[in-house]
Parts: sequence; structure tokens; C-alpha cells
Amino acid sequence: MPREVLVLTMVAFSVAVGFGVLVPVLPVFAKHFGVSNFAASAVVSAFAAMRLAISPFCGRIIGALGTRATMTIGIFIVALSSAAAGFAPTYGWLLVMRGLGGIGSAMFTVSAMTLLLASVPPTMRGRATGTFQTGFLIGGMGGPALGALIAQIGLTAPFHFYAIMLLVAGSVAAMLLRREQHEVESKGEPPRPLGEVIRDIRFRAACMAGLSQGWNTLGMRNSLTPVFVTEALGRGTAWTGIAFASSAVVQTISLQPVGRFVDTVGRRPAIIGGAVVCGTCLITLPFTTSVWPFVAIMAVYGLGGACLGTAPAASVGDASGGRGGTPVAIFSMFTDTGAIIGPLTAGFLADRFSWTVAYGSGTLLFVVVIALAAVMPPGVPKDRSTPAEA
Repeated sequence: MPREVLVLTMVAFSVAVGFGVLVPVLPVFAKHFGVSNFAASAVVSAFAAMRLAISPFCGRIIGALGTRATMTIGIFIVALSSAAAGFAPTYGWLLVMRGLGGIGSAMFTVSAMTLLLASVPPTMRGRATGTFQTGFLIGGMGGPALGALIAQIGLTAPFHFYAIMLLVAGSVAAMLLRREQHEVESKGEPPRPLGEVIRDIRFRAACMAGLSQGWNTLGMRNSLTPVFVTEALGRGTAWTGIAFASSAVVQTISLQPVGRFVDTVGRRPAIIGGAVVCGTCLITLPFTTSVWPFVAIMAVYGLGGACLGTAPAASVGDASGGRGGTPVAIFSMFTDTGAIIGPLTAGFLADRFSWTVAYGSGTLLFVVVIALAAVMPPGVPKDRSTPAEA
């Protein structure tokens, strides 16, 4: 595995740990300013909204500054805004700092994925993406538990811990990622105009998969499922944590085998298989009446999440010729859009109709993913940097 992939994985781990530490205390810290629950939730939404707003410009920023500089600056913006949020004297200050953090987060995410895709040949993109995602998942699993301990020091302590972790990650990126985007060979692949990339069915299928993942995994699952556990199953919130942990463990274990599958068998069967698994789990979930089948379904969902966490990103790299930049930014926007709209839509459907209709909305998106992926070209693009076999 190239050095860039390993360094990016370490950076992803640091970012995920810090973010996981902050998540449990962020709404509580906002509430201590005497604001409503809606205003406290807006602190979380401001981060996601600014990520979405700045993403269209990330391609140009990368073109002007290069991938390493964009990623380092983005990480430092999140670090400094997090530290400043910890010193927030008012709710308005906190809200603005979280918005600035979203800008830096978008810069980091797009530039990191751009460098990742450009650093490996097509035949390694699945495994490289799986390795990168592993760093995020392991950090994300440990972060909340560590955050609960750090919060015992004070509500502002997690903000400063997050800032320190990000400063470490940014320093690692600055020191070890020496090559800029224009210095990275895309393994013999020709660059493609943006219009061609957008018309490529591989890119469209990947974007739809990103929208579905944002809607279901990042959005609806995290917002609606905890309520389902307490209201429909009549269980405590601890069971939500157990179910989410089982899903994360299965996904982490599956990432490397799935990455090899993506790089050898192809992107198309991985996307279709992941969408089938996730869609089936979602439509089955509201029919569970006890907690253990619920936990089992969430664990299986982790396998589908591993497929949809690797194959779509590899497909973006295939469609863009390994250059990333604006195509990666568009792909990221689809994921962020799903994460913002998904919880709101699912919550409305659950209130207006039923749990089945709410989870069915997520399943419907996966059906669209399957339809698009079904017409993708089979196999894996050849590594043009190596001589073709006679």
C-alpha cells in the first residue's frame, strides 16, 4: 500500500477520534446558553450545511493550492474553530465557529479523497478506500467513549481535545504528504473533462450510492433508529449503542475483504450487493419486535455499509481518471445532502404514516442505486501504468 494511503488513514483516525469525542457534549454545551432544543440541534446542522455550501468550490481550491495544502489548511481551520468554540461566550459565537469548522471539514474531505484516488492504480482503489475508511471507523468507535470520560473534566474539554487531535493530524499531513496533486501520477490514466465524468454511468451510480448512504447511514439511522429502539421496542438507549457498535465492528472487519473484492471482481457487484443488503435490512427493521433480531439486522447492515463505503469511491476515481477534485466534491455533496434531508424526511414520514414507510423511503433509494449500478460496465479498469499482457 502506498505511503500516502497509510498517512491518510492515520489522519482519518485522528480526525474521527476527535470528532467522536466532541459529539456527545456538543448539544449539551449549546443548551447551557439557555437555548431551545431546535437551536441546540442547529449547531450540528450548521457544520453539515457549511460543508455542503463550500464543497462546490473545493475543486478550485485544490487546483489553486494543491491537495496537501488544501487538506492541511482545512484541518487547521477545524482545529482552530473547535478551540475557539470551546471558549464561546455566547450561543452565536458557538454557531459561527461550528460553521467555520464545516468549511474546513469539506476542504479536508475532498482533498484527502482526491489524493487517495490519485495515489493508487485502479486495481488498488477498493483496498485503499477500505483502509482509509478503517481509520475513520476505528476512531469513530473509540471517540464517543473517550469523550464521555474527557467530559468529566468539563464541557469544554472535548473541544480542546478535538483541536489537539486535529493539530496533530494536520502536522502529520504537512510533514509526510510531500507531493502536490500535480506531482502525483494518476497511474497512466488520461484526465477527463467534467462533463464526461458527469455523464459517466459509474459516476452517477456512485453519487446515488453516496446520497443513499448519507440519507440512511449518516442521517436516518442515527436520528430515527434510536427513537425506534425506545418507542417501538421499549428498550433503553444502551441497546442503540450496542446495535451501532455491532454494525461498526462488522463493517470494520469487512472493509479489507470487500476492498479486495472491489479490486478483483468489480465495482458493479459490490454496489449492487451492498444496496441489496442495506435495503433489505432497512425494510425488515420496522417488523422486528424484540431487541436481538434488531441487533442482528444492524450487524448485517454493516456488511452492506462496507460495500457502499468502498465501491462508489473507487467508481468516482475510475470515472474521473483518478484526478478527483471537483468530481470528488460533487460526490461529497450528494452524501452531505442525504445526511441533511434524510433525517427530516424520515422523521416526517414516521410521524405522518409509520415506521415502515419511513424506513421504506431509504429502501427506495437503494432500489434506484441498484438500477443505476446494473448498467455499469463490468470488471475493473486496467492499470495503464503497467504493460498490457500479450
